Amino acid sequence: MSSTIDSDVLQTFTAIADSGGFTRAGKLVGRTQSAVSMQMKRLEETIGRPLFEREGRQVRLTADGESLLSYARKILRLHEEALSSFHAPEMSGLVRIGIFDDLAERFLPRILARFAKTHPLVELDVYAEDSRPLVGLYRQGRLDIALLGSENLQPGEGEIVMSEPLVWVTSSRHCTHEMDPVPVALTEHGCSWRRSAVRSLQRAGRKFRICYSSRNHAGLVAPVKAGLAVSTLPLSSVRADMRILTANEGFLPLQELHMKMLRKDTATHPAIDALVDHVRDSLAAGSLADMLPYGGLTMPAGKRASAAE
Repeated sequence: MSSTIDSDVLQTFTAIADSGGFTRAGKLVGRTQSAVSMQMKRLEETIGRPLFEREGRQVRLTADGESLLSYARKILRLHEEALSSFHAPEMSGLVRIGIFDDLAERFLPRILARFAKTHPLVELDVYAEDSRPLVGLYRQGRLDIALLGSENLQPGEGEIVMSEPLVWVTSSRHCTHEMDPVPVALTEHGCSWRRSAVRSLQRAGRKFRICYSSRNHAGLVAPVKAGLAVSTLPLSSVRADMRILTANEGFLPLQELHMKMLRKDTATHPAIDALVDHVRDSLAAGSLADMLPYGGLTMPAGKRASAAE
């Protein structure tokens, strides 16, 4: 029995997990369906456990397959970083990046840590702010890259790099959502999250009172965890001590959130190009899955994301 697993085999394995079938995975990795089947047969022999279950034409992972998938993504990511650290040019310079504060808290530490490993000589100047100020800074020429919510941009402006649903949340230790009227914590006036929440409650015929307002998501998390209000958060921001509320409980679905990237296009700069590619790769479904405490995100493939909403 082999004690090693080739990275090409892991690449095929993750393609199957992402696409749901051997044939579709073969197209992604440039192999025939029979070649993919042979690779997976050898992988199961190496692991010593079944990794797949058939459901009609679909293939889904077993519990052991899900466990291996987590390792496979990490191995492939480290493999890519190792090669990049030797193959990437020794570029330097300053890149100014602005990022929506909610996104900064969730993903920025990992994104920056990975970029620093492959481009240690590039200096990053980071602005974590609300989306609206970031638009102003970018248009004033004070940012090279901006990551912000799509509602602050014109239709067709920017590139979608991540999408996820906005969800209703309550404390898992309290029954705040059963109160009448229900207390809610919302973002400030003018924010699409607030408008979506109010419309949802009105459609459901729920009586509510707005007891907390905040310009950032940290100000929404505190009253929810304390059992003082329900609120809305991106799916990936839901904490372990929170619970997602459903339509059966009187909380109708909310909007889909789209995170967009703007980049300075006046001139090509290798350091800016490198960080743009790195953000796309880091927020792609495969890499992002390891950053999040909960699953359920749907994201366009980083380099194939449409520029239109």
